Amino acid sequence: MSHPFEKKIPAWAAIDGLMVPPSLSLEQCSGEVAARYKVELVRALQARGCLGHARMTDLTGGLGVDFAFLSPCFDAATYVERQEVLCTIARHNFPLLGLAHATICCGEASDHLSTLAPQDLIYIDPARRDGLGRKTWLIEDCTPDITNMLLPMLERARLVMVKLSPMLDITRALRSLPVVPHEVHIVAVGGECKELLFLFLSPQTVEASPQTAEASPQTAEAVAGDALQGPLMVCHDGPHQFAFRPEEEAAAPSPLAEAVDAYLFEPCAAVMKGGAFRLVGARFGLRKLHANTHLYTADHPVEGFPGRQFRVRTVSSFSKRDVRALLRETDRANLAVRNFPGTVAELRKRFRLKDGGTDYWFATTLRDEQHVLIVTEKI
Repeated sequence: MSHPFEKKIPAWAAIDGLMVPPSLSLEQCSGEVAARYKVELVRALQARGCLGHARMTDLTGGLGVDFAFLSPCFDAATYVERQEVLCTIARHNFPLLGLAHATICCGEASDHLSTLAPQDLIYIDPARRDGLGRKTWLIEDCTPDITNMLLPMLERARLVMVKLSPMLDITRALRSLPVVPHEVHIVAVGGECKELLFLFLSPQTVEASPQTAEASPQTAEAVAGDALQGPLMVCHDGPHQFAFRPEEEAAAPSPLAEAVDAYLFEPCAAVMKGGAFRLVGARFGLRKLHANTHLYTADHPVEGFPGRQFRVRTVSSFSKRDVRALLRETDRANLAVRNFPGTVAELRKRFRLKDGGTDYWFATTLRDEQHVLIVTEKI
């Protein structure tokens, strides 16, 4: 039988004796890939001298995955959790994970915050379920409500990192907050958005940032940027990274394609969640198929495009004759719908099309409102 941590936290699965948490805590906790990404962000700021190594506090410790990965970046680290059962698990697991410098406190995040000494990092991951266990989608409905805690946290920390649900409406969340974050990171793993990270830098952190120092692309612009601008949006999905500001997206041209060219481009999940629908095409010289179809085309492949690229084999109508011609060549394909009045399940049933194979079919809409099937192969 596989270990409960094996898929989500492989590094923990190799450690004997770790206590298994309640299923809900395991569901909400970060996976290892996302946790390591947070460490990269923190170490980048530390390397540039604008974030210290002295102390951090995780105000919503949970299972402790993020705490376990982040705390080695600091000399002292405090784990705060209101559920005693999770504190008990932490007291057992942390020594096995080599976290001898960890302090465990059982209590409410807001109570602990009121007495907190100055920190380099405050990390918080509010619970995304209400008192009845139902999922919540608004930032103000999470527990604790960070809209009330953000300013006190910034008074006590040089960096406040807030983890939020990938289902959150980013624009609405930004309107709900008393302070605009310096950065919003959309973190995807394996093509699926896993979490949003809102990074808030205190004024002294911004002032301490050496403007000429080398820095990772996701933090360099934000610290040096105009405070009146929107946050730097960083879309991260494995090898793909795309950073932009909302003002750039709003001003970007978005030319439409007259027809589907030799190559088709599909942005990664993080870019789609970030809403860079115009800018991703403008930066790479691509044309959109339709104003509401977030697929792009060009007559050549593009190096560095943040997403998947496909070579177009044919563009078919939905007539019975054209579809029959396609099905004579194959009875299976990877099927997707984009700005199309139908579902994948409906089309599979209609075509009697099996899943898989090397073909990628896109049911979509062109600029003239024509519905087509674009048959491609991934490159």
